[in-house]
Amino acid sequence: MSRVTESEERALIEAAQNDPGRFAELYELNFHRVYAYIACRIHDRSETQDLAAHVFQQALANIGKFKWRGAPFITWLYRIAANAIADQARKKSRELTETEGAADTSVASDLEQVERRARLFRAVEALPEDQRKVIILRFGEEKSIREIASDLNRSEGAIKQLQFRGLENLRARLREEAELK
Repeated sequence: MSRVTESEERALIEAAQNDPGRFAELYELNFHRVYAYIACRIHDRSETQDLAAHVFQQALANIGKFKWRGAPFITWLYRIAANAIADQARKKSRELTETEGAADTSVASDLEQVERRARLFRAVEALPEDQRKVIILRFGEEKSIREIASDLNRSEGAIKQLQFRGLENLRARLREEAELK
């Protein structure tokens, strides 16, 4: 399925919320990006497939709770995926602790990385809407400044400014969070 506009995506979400049988359209639209997101973090094909299936099972089960906040639907799916990866890392860590007496340092570092990503996702969600959209499109979907400007009907300069402000806000939020620890 090709890319859809924000209004088309909203209509697909509302249709799936009213009739779970319509979720297949959202699945087809987003599967490859969710799978790629997980595959970049989990280097085992079988685990990646299992986690991708889990993400869409969770999304389908919770589609009724989804609230439109202006960010693309894929952002919600990425958050579910990040949480699933973190849960899996915690489970592996517990299993290793039980069987070996101590957690493997690579699993612990993976867990730290996943937790950092989860903090980043929360910080992105807290950004003002325009900044959040630009950050998600630029870094989540890896679109160029020109593509984002076209998608949002803004100048490239405006997109660069929104990206700069968004990154500055993220740095400040993450720095504050780190100081609180």
